[in-house]
Amino acid sequence: MRLYTCTGAPSPRRVTLFLAQKGITRVEGIEVDLKAGLHRTEDFAMLNPQCTVPVLELDNGDTIWEVTAIRRYLEDLNPDPRLLGKDPKERANIEMWVRWVENQGLSAVAEAFRNSAKGMKDHALPGRRPIPQIPELAERGKTRYPWFLEDLESRLKKSQFVAGKEFSAADIDTLVTIEFGARALRTEIPEEQEGIRRWYQEVLERIQG
Repeated sequence: MRLYTCTGAPSPRRVTLFLAQKGITRVEGIEVDLKAGLHRTEDFAMLNPQCTVPVLELDNGDTIWEVTAIRRYLEDLNPDPRLLGKDPKERANIEMWVRWVENQGLSAVAEAFRNSAKGMKDHALPGRRPIPQIPELAERGKTRYPWFLEDLESRLKKSQFVAGKEFSAADIDTLVTIEFGARALRTEIPEEQEGIRRWYQEVLERIQG
């Protein structure tokens, strides 16, 4: 298998951290230069019509090109350690929190970044078609992200990990979101958010290993 990726980009990192936590090493990584626009070429569109990374290319040439779909495929092939849940209730709970992180956190940072960064001019949304930036959406994203941190703090005051007692894909996505927020919005975890800080240190130690 081959994973088309871009080091530092948040969506690919959600998969590469997933691979690392599972100890999966038999996936070849192929760097895609997003700054050069290689993901918007005709050749890349043959791999993924959405023209985004990551893309998992299987040995038979088939491709899977959504983060959650890629991780589901990998977990089905490599069940342990379980990062997407071990039974229907746990899987549903983790999926719920993954979606919450995506919708409330990751999308807020992406909205702010894609609508303000110079390199995103005419590419405010993923894909090959030109989409102009909307400054008001950048401001909305910057407003939404602190709300996400406030709600995350409330959650982590009463839960060891984002989805419950066990480390899961929801923690990976939350870590990636906080990294993205720090880099794109220059927003660090507030000193008073002790729940997030406790969780962040624990997850960082686990990731760094």
